[in-house]
Amino acid sequence: MLGTMVSKKTLFDDDQLMDQPKDLKKETKPLEKLKTLEDKISIAIERVKTLKEEKAVTERKIRELETLLDEKNQEVEQLRSEKNVIKNQLEALLNEIEALELE
Repeated sequence: MLGTMVSKKTLFDDDQLMDQPKDLKKETKPLEKLKTLEDKISIAIERVKTLKEEKAVTERKIRELETLLDEKNQEVEQLRSEKNVIKNQLEALLNEIEALELE
């Protein structure tokens, strides 16, 4: 057992196809595998770039919408304040009218 060395084939061994039976489908050559891997990595890199751009656009839209929401919240608070002032004025006027009727 010690005298026999088992040699493991790697992706880059040139004699990789020679040891296979001829009726099996030919395995792609190492350079073709490397090219396929390179293509897949390039596609992944482009997808990452696209996703980063989409993320930046989405974050910008979020900031714009948050600003708009803050403005609308301020408007709502201002309208509530005005409503309370008008309500108090109406109550005061109604109280004065009631007081006049009682006299």
